[in-house]
Amino acid sequence: MTLDDLRVFVAVCAAGNLSAVARDLSCSQSAVSQHVKRLERETGLVLLERRPRGVVPTRAGRILHAAAAEGIAGLDAALRHLDDLRRGVGGTVRVATGATTVRHFMAAGVAAFRARHPEAALQFETAGSSRRCLEAVRSHTADLAWVTIGPPLEGVEQRASRDLPWMLAVHAGDPLAARASVALEELAGIRCIELPAHSTSRSHLETHLERHGVRLTSTTSVADWDTALLLAELDLGQAILPALPGWGTGSGDVRLVPIPDLPPLTAGWAARRWDALSPLAAEFAETVLEHLRT
Repeated sequence: MTLDDLRVFVAVCAAGNLSAVARDLSCSQSAVSQHVKRLERETGLVLLERRPRGVVPTRAGRILHAAAAEGIAGLDAALRHLDDLRRGVGGTVRVATGATTVRHFMAAGVAAFRARHPEAALQFETAGSSRRCLEAVRSHTADLAWVTIGPPLEGVEQRASRDLPWMLAVHAGDPLAARASVALEELAGIRCIELPAHSTSRSHLETHLERHGVRLTSTTSVADWDTALLLAELDLGQAILPALPGWGTGSGDVRLVPIPDLPPLTAGWAARRWDALSPLAAEFAETVLEHLRT
């Protein structure tokens, strides 16, 4: 049993597919299979169950996967620390973020952290959704991820940190722009700019609107919240968005009108295990929270 055997096995459990792991590692599927077979010979147990569309770990496989994943994460953290010592830097913090996260949630915190730790290395991995950010944490490619808090995900701990009330973004000349608030039933008449497909925010919004029998008419879709706000400012539709820090009630030609009957979206940090974070990563997370704008 080698470390490479365990690394490949953990990757196979995460991907659920031998050929996908082979592509990622630039090797043959047979080579990936040999790593798994060696583990099965040494444990004397079947670790993977072959299915038509891939593989899943058996009960024995789940036990080995849980132990190996944690062990490899700790070893990788130690190796990164040793590499930092070799290069003479003060440590590395790897952060998975969405398209708008750094600008709206992290800017002041990142500046404060950098001033406090000029020698530390910050690595930002941009991901298009909270789901991908969470996967980056679970697969050990990120220490932290700022996400829209959603359902529990095995292997990841999420911490709610900020509630984001829902707002209707409209052009300043829109009849709704001067309103103090908008009722749910009024949303059925807007030209909705759709939030990113399969995003946690869109799922949250659609779930609550469906409960009240509200169906939206969409003419435009976007990949991130900033683009939705821009299109609303250009009067190309109206967007239902969470109120991000610093947005206030809008600026320029866009106005943000509260939708009080929608429960707020919740954002926060995610990590594999909070008690296993490096002191530097834990300090980075706390510094961002301390400097969030209202």
